Amino acid sequence: MQSDQTDPAMRECALELEAHPYRIQQIRRIVSAQLRYWRVESLVDAASTGISELLANVHRHAKPDKQCAVKMTLVPDRLTVAVADHDTRLPHLQPMEPTATTGRGLAMVEAMCDGWGTDLLPDETGKVVWFVLRTPTQKPKLVPLRTAAVPLEKTAAPERIAVAASVA
Repeated sequence: MQSDQTDPAMRECALELEAHPYRIQQIRRIVSAQLRYWRVESLVDAASTGISELLANVHRHAKPDKQCAVKMTLVPDRLTVAVADHDTRLPHLQPMEPTATTGRGLAMVEAMCDGWGTDLLPDETGKVVWFVLRTPTQKPKLVPLRTAAVPLEKTAAPERIAVAASVA
């Protein structure tokens, strides 16, 4: 995986591969490890599932080859996962038969992410399919206050205060 740290608020990782079933499992593990390293563990399941579905689509449908690139970009409020391949045919959601054993990948991606889409690459050399996951909101770090050491003075016993109570 390549990492680009030019902007400290943005993190990127990218890799190239052939979308074969054994490689898809390896990519899931790499994506999971990278997200844990970035300390966004809550996104691991959704990102791993989404990347598996996009890579499975490359494996099943992409022509002329199965070469693709995966890129993850993390900014403070979202993670974008993108898969680029050399096939210019854009994927689209299809109606699903209840008993069908395939065809649910994009519907799953749409259901679990905060947005997804496709873009054609320049010169019609392929396409990019991407999805976005919002990052969890950061809890503010509490910083303990430092108090100055003030010597306690001996004071006289506090006066008793009379309190009247009434019962209604």
